[in-house]
Amino acid sequence: MSAVAEETTRPCPQCGTRIRVDRRFIAWCAACDWNLDPQPPQPEPKRFARAEQALARRHGEQLLAEMLSGAEPRPRRDAPAVLAVALALAVHGVTVVLAVVGVWCAVAGRGGPGTFLGLLLLAVAAVLVPRFPKLPDDRPVLFRADAPELFALVDEIAGVVGTRGVHAVVVDERVNAAVTTYGVRGRRLLVLGMPLWEILTPEERIALLGHELGHYANGDTRHGLVVRTAVRSLSLWHHTLRPLPDPSPAEMVVNVLYVLPRLLVRGVLALLLRLTARAGVRAEYLADRLAARVASTQAAAALMDRLLIADSLGVFLRSESGKAALGGSRSTREAAARADELWGALTAYTASVPEYEYERQRRVGARRGHRVDATHPPTHLRRTCLLDGPHVEAAVVLDADRKHRIDQEVAAARTEVARRILRDGFTG
Repeated sequence: MSAVAEETTRPCPQCGTRIRVDRRFIAWCAACDWNLDPQPPQPEPKRFARAEQALARRHGEQLLAEMLSGAEPRPRRDAPAVLAVALALAVHGVTVVLAVVGVWCAVAGRGGPGTFLGLLLLAVAAVLVPRFPKLPDDRPVLFRADAPELFALVDEIAGVVGTRGVHAVVVDERVNAAVTTYGVRGRRLLVLGMPLWEILTPEERIALLGHELGHYANGDTRHGLVVRTAVRSLSLWHHTLRPLPDPSPAEMVVNVLYVLPRLLVRGVLALLLRLTARAGVRAEYLADRLAARVASTQAAAALMDRLLIADSLGVFLRSESGKAALGGSRSTREAAARADELWGALTAYTASVPEYEYERQRRVGARRGHRVDATHPPTHLRRTCLLDGPHVEAAVVLDADRKHRIDQEVAAARTEVARRILRDGFTG
């Protein structure tokens, strides 16, 4: 895919207005919205997904109105959040009970049927026990000693948003970024997608870090270990208790016995999602506000525009990896040079994306609403919240020298990720 704009004009087939056309992007009409979203309709979501979408839509619009009115959002430990944690603890309590009863049955059964039942209960409890994520062993991981300037920037931004920094940074190939935890002690982890990091200006990079660290500052209940692992356990139960397909007479009996437990699990899971829905949407708005505080309102809004073209960037990277595969094997030096060239080509491609493609993506987001992602408010609402609210200037500035030092610290990871994309294809 070329990084050079190839624009022509032609009349809109619906209203006749002259429209600009770049063969790399979907042709559409801003006057009548012809061909705005030509993708086939999304399949009808399942019940849980529909419920999440409805809740996210309602809470997204309500919280937008609150944010623009100047009202402060509820404290992060409001009644629904407290109930969600209590319900999640009860779910984990079931796992503990299964383990305790399993041990008792295994010991008291003395090799008989009771022992078999005990071992079965212990196996179920082992599956449901909360897992503590580990650092990936197949992606570059940076610690403070590896990238002191990057961690100093993260610490400075964390201080502005009202939290603390991270213990490690993982660099991967996604056009995204995230924060999470790893290990039993819940150490903080920042995941930086190098394709996204590469295309951002220094101001937008600060906004990205401010948004992600803002999730720690806001205490997003749904991303907490207790609630997140409880949702996982309930989802696993719900999947396990699904009706057996094409059942035999004996399996029909099992399906009947599954009905009530499945309905109970479904109800608890739906309640947990409902209790955390508002907190999740609220956390995104507040993280955006914190991104604006550290990087400026304009930088935070510009970051959202970059995220709008994530799919187009993915298409470009897949195209480049396909070309690399056709080129066959290369020497180590040639492969490293090709990896560095990839980022330059991606940056040039991003710079060539026309404004009317960004506008199309904004309108598509407004039309689709929460049909694509029920965990975030639609981008057009988040952008409105920033641009229609109070404008603020940057509290943290990344000058050229500091940016250069950070680029040097992540250079090895940058090359490794590019080589992985060219060798294995883009899957982010």
